[in-house]
Amino acid sequence: MVSKLGSSSDPIDRYIFEHSIRLTDEQNEIIQYTSTLPGRLPRMLGSVDEAQFFQLIIQSMGCKRCIEIGTFTGYTALAIASVLPSDGHLFTCDIDDQYIRQDIWKKAGVDEKITVKLGPAVDSLKTLLEENGPESFDFIFIDADKANYLEYYQLAVELVRVNGLVAIDNTLWGGKVIDETDTSKETEAIRKINNFVRDDPRVDISFLRLGDGTTLCRKK
Repeated sequence: MVSKLGSSSDPIDRYIFEHSIRLTDEQNEIIQYTSTLPGRLPRMLGSVDEAQFFQLIIQSMGCKRCIEIGTFTGYTALAIASVLPSDGHLFTCDIDDQYIRQDIWKKAGVDEKITVKLGPAVDSLKTLLEENGPESFDFIFIDADKANYLEYYQLAVELVRVNGLVAIDNTLWGGKVIDETDTSKETEAIRKINNFVRDDPRVDISFLRLGDGTTLCRKK
């Protein structure tokens, strides 16, 4: 099991996994496929507990229009699309479709609810803003290259409606954010977005120890 929670040796994590996580056959298929990828790529799989949490939020809010920034193999996209209503839609952005398992989306019966936007995500978000206008989406999930996190966030705040949510992944970055000796570009980018969101008067926030750190931002 590649999922962060499912592979943890912490007994509390194991207990949470065994007593809450519900995976479909298609979700398991994407998890297993991701585990076969070379190098450190399997570590990029979204957290299963985080994706399931998003499913609860999306259903509770009655979300119909969502954006995901960073598709990878398509696990979180599958989770989100599976709880959208029949007239709901997810736009998912990635630089290319090398690893996206759209065949599994089709098997799960959600492929028609997902549009893949290929190319630099900043450009895709600007296009979505031009085509749909501001405040036209209910839920936006940011989980892509860290260097552009702040720009993704700024565009997401424009795109999301009042009382909509922007969720930011990897905001703990494996604990590196509190390691003062770590001055790598990705760690600094995470610190930058965390500091910016903390002080952003446009949103209310909740910073959770979920997955690798998940920050929820409700647009006021």
